[in-house]
Amino acid sequence: MIKITEDIFYIGVDDEKLDLFEGQFAVPDGMAYNSYVIVDDKIAVIDSVEANFGEEWLNKTAEVLGDRKPDYLIVQHMEPDHSGSIEQFLKKYPDAQVVGNQKTFVMLGEYFGEGFPANRLTVKEGETLTLGKHSLRFILAPMVHWPEVMFTYDSASRTLFSADAFGAFGALSKRIANVADEARRYYFGIVGKYGAQVKGVLLKTGSLDIDRICPLHGPHLEGKMLANAVHYYKKWAAYTPETDGVLIACSSIYGHTAQAARYLEEKLREKGVNVMSVDLIRDDWAECIAQAFRFPKLVVAATTYNGEIFPAARNFLTGLAERNYSWRTVAFMENGSWAPVCAKQMRAKLEGCKNLIFIEEAVKIRAAMNAESAAMIEKLAEELAKN
Repeated sequence: MIKITEDIFYIGVDDEKLDLFEGQFAVPDGMAYNSYVIVDDKIAVIDSVEANFGEEWLNKTAEVLGDRKPDYLIVQHMEPDHSGSIEQFLKKYPDAQVVGNQKTFVMLGEYFGEGFPANRLTVKEGETLTLGKHSLRFILAPMVHWPEVMFTYDSASRTLFSADAFGAFGALSKRIANVADEARRYYFGIVGKYGAQVKGVLLKTGSLDIDRICPLHGPHLEGKMLANAVHYYKKWAAYTPETDGVLIACSSIYGHTAQAARYLEEKLREKGVNVMSVDLIRDDWAECIAQAFRFPKLVVAATTYNGEIFPAARNFLTGLAERNYSWRTVAFMENGSWAPVCAKQMRAKLEGCKNLIFIEEAVKIRAAMNAESAAMIEKLAEELAKN
């Protein structure tokens, strides 16, 4: 239990043993499933936790409430890592009223059975719930990143409970080296496809007086962390690059494609260009995706494999396309001992994306870099160095 304000408490749990979040995102520092309780004349618990941690969560709830019982359970998001313990909660507190929107209750019926829960309060956009001095306003945030998502704003404490928005990977018990990096990786991995919807809810909340944001993953945000988070969310939702420079994303089987990518990096650095390189085979794929959105220019270097794109590069490009990669300049480098054909296929992966500028001539390498391909790389470096 963590005291956030005089009468708002954090009662979430940490999963320190989790290796993959949603079965695909590496979480070496585990994951936090956040839940909050507001203690007033009436008591509201905001979201539950993953089912395996239900008992721990209920014990924390009881630690805060003592002999009192909650009046409401507000369900902002129905993903099982946040809704998994609702049934356990209602067994312990059967008189509590479950608060959600119309789509929330459709999903509750799908997860827990038709008619569940019996004691419910359906709220709409802008409606309020008064606990005493705390007045809670509900803000619908559909497709950030599920259709039933809603935020809760407490005007008394100027706190925005933001569901999965503004979240980050990592258990709160861990000392995360850079929360901003984990927030970026989380955003583009999970929420990134829905930039338009994020912009929409940012407009809804833009006029609110907010002192803190309490998300369902990661630390609550105040002061400088809050200002930085809002700043980056506005950029991310608009698909605006964070920093100037070039990301080189390479997948190499025997090292020859990597050699060519290193040569491009060297030539770019000689021209004073900020460059970052990622290994699409060995580096965390979600981090590679996040870094592609951080930079305005991208070079993908890959080997032709079975007449197709090498799998690591193909998965990377698919991930970008799924997340509406846009407003970037993209170039390709292809390798193939007898049939380098993947550059055209790589471009096709991104052609459905909006506002991309493609550098028309791909660097072609046959087996290993030679004078001809080196000249092509030097030409590419010149184009990328232009503003």
